[in-house]
Amino acid sequence: MKITVVGTGYVGLVSGACLSEVGNDVLCLDLDPEKIRILEEGGIPIYEPGLQEMVTRNVAAGRLRFTTDIDRAVQHGTIQFIAVGTPPDEDGSADMRYVLAAARNIGQRMTDYKVVVDKSTVPVGTADRVKEAIAEELTKRGAQTPFAVVSNPEFLKEGAAVEDFMRPDRIIVGADDEQAVHLMRALYSPFQRNRERLIVTDVRSAELTKYAANAMLATRISFMNELANLAEKLGADIEMVRQGIGSDPRIGYHFLYPGAGYGGSCFPKDVKALIKTAADDAGLELKVLAAVEAANDAQKHVLGEKVKRSFGGDLRGRHFAVWGLAFKPNTDDMREAPSLELIADLLGAGATVTAYDPVAMHEAQRSLGGETRVRYARTPNEALEGADALVIVTEWKEFRSPDFDLIKAKLKRPLIVDGRNLYDPAWVRGQGFEYLPIGR
Repeated sequence: MKITVVGTGYVGLVSGACLSEVGNDVLCLDLDPEKIRILEEGGIPIYEPGLQEMVTRNVAAGRLRFTTDIDRAVQHGTIQFIAVGTPPDEDGSADMRYVLAAARNIGQRMTDYKVVVDKSTVPVGTADRVKEAIAEELTKRGAQTPFAVVSNPEFLKEGAAVEDFMRPDRIIVGADDEQAVHLMRALYSPFQRNRERLIVTDVRSAELTKYAANAMLATRISFMNELANLAEKLGADIEMVRQGIGSDPRIGYHFLYPGAGYGGSCFPKDVKALIKTAADDAGLELKVLAAVEAANDAQKHVLGEKVKRSFGGDLRGRHFAVWGLAFKPNTDDMREAPSLELIADLLGAGATVTAYDPVAMHEAQRSLGGETRVRYARTPNEALEGADALVIVTEWKEFRSPDFDLIKAKLKRPLIVDGRNLYDPAWVRGQGFEYLPIGR
């Protein structure tokens, strides 16, 4: 099947690569010539485990190509995926300029039946706006070319996106066109060989499902973070609480880990957008989600507050090692990363920082804008040199079993502030450390 994917960001590139992996002829369009240059030279503009190898394999096989040519892209695919960014506006709503521009480009150029698929995370009602945009462009041309608009939200976890696409939990298709549903079933049949995973809904329900899923997961995270803060005050251990409530099959263990707050490209943006959609389009105040957002904003400062309390509030002349910069492991994504708030809090109190992350250092430098009070280490142990204490923000595997004797020898004060509860408190404290985890 011939597929066009508009956008070679996180969602678009993963989708294009995985669709080509099962034999489709995929052309990825991006108007950023630098991204296309990187891809055509054999690289990828993002970090995602397994993606580089899959892209290389399918480019070599001739099933995956890249272009900045809009005419070529529109003519290529019967199915046109729109996978462009929907960044938050200042008021929290999703910015739909790129989605609607992609729709208009299709409407201006299409000459045969197209299924236009909203793959980007978009507000409820976007499919209607995409349909109107395409119809307007066809009318301007005096054309009556048939088309359908489908909502097919992605449910990809950064760090496991390739696996999630190839082995999906569910495939949501919101459509009101039988031919479009037939084509989407055919497209996704290779990904559901052992059981049916495709759920067909109306378009608006599909659009809301994506926001609802992310909002629910964000809610679990903020709930556990608030419980962890309470457990700390009451002398309870949030890890024991987690095991106790997670064993209830109605609750389960997923997304019950307390930490330094959620970040990334999805949860913060989608929670804001859903709150905004409810207020503007339905006149509703989503009180639970407003609390989720407020709790998360506060949680990102918990590590900084722990450090400041440990040193009497004044960090002037202090230097800290920070392990982990990306918002989660197995990605270089720094968007809304808790590490950015931690570093801002430390610098604001007069400290300096040396940071280490296995893959996100380059993105971190861009995010921090060349901040001279932050240095970057080549290894975790190098980051410890001259540090008053160690702060752990991201739970990379290489941090799980470090050389504690070496850490103790390098730190001026044997203090570990652990934002991801990587270690057993009794054991670490038994090694002579001051250990400040979350909720333990």
